[in-house]
Amino acid sequence: MKLLYQRCCGLDAHKDTVVACLRIASDGKVTAEVRTFKTTTAGVLQLSAWLAANNCTHVAMEATAVYWKPVWHILDDGEFELVLANAACGWPSCWRTG
Repeated sequence: MKLLYQRCCGLDAHKDTVVACLRIASDGKVTAEVRTFKTTTAGVLQLSAWLAANNCTHVAMEATAVYWKPVWHILDDGEFELVLANAACGWPSCWRTG
């Protein structure tokens, strides 16, 4: 059985920006919106507010380099289920959840 989250987001964190793809499934339709935020504290707080305003429940991000760490720490204070995926592994058994 496949698990489908109704409101989830994938993040790609870089040194100066984090790109977010919010995916919403409703009434048999799926929409996606992509936005870019700065990786400053203010920028990541804007990201968190945007996710909360869209009732996002799950956030996944790739763990390459160290750029994910500040984003994780700020989002971990929110109401999101966080998943940190190891791109080299690709399997859920390698993922860290918050």
